[in-house]
Amino acid sequence: MKLKVLIQAEAIDLDKEYRLLQNSDGSVGAIATFYGTVRDSNENRRVQSIFIEHYSGMTETELTKILKEAKERWRISAATIIHRIGKLAVGEGIVFVGTASSHRKDAFQSCDFIMDYLKTNAPLWKKERHDRGEDWVSSKESDQIFARSWKKGGD
Repeated sequence: MKLKVLIQAEAIDLDKEYRLLQNSDGSVGAIATFYGTVRDSNENRRVQSIFIEHYSGMTETELTKILKEAKERWRISAATIIHRIGKLAVGEGIVFVGTASSHRKDAFQSCDFIMDYLKTNAPLWKKERHDRGEDWVSSKESDQIFARSWKKGGD
């Protein structure tokens, strides 16, 4: 099982990451990906850019934990999380999550799980610059609800 976590300022090479998932194992029959970008509006504000910070070492550790939990829950042969940091403009990629499996349900569900947990548990901080100033962005209640829906046995 190949687990990959990268925190980087550089743009994400989608073609390269997809190929790595595809070639991770001969049994790969399904690949699910999520690619998040900076949108131009949030809560009736015109977004100009965002700035993402992280806690080096801790962020990678938490993201690796998320991937290991996905591996325990689903039959996946590879999983990748790449998250950008620094200043990002509208339209730029923020995050890539990809999973590879023999079967589509494992790929879809594990990718969805990873993204939900990443949105709520990863030690990453986002400051949004918009037409009314700047604000630190916190996770939404809907993100918390999605993450709680994955809890095992009423944890």
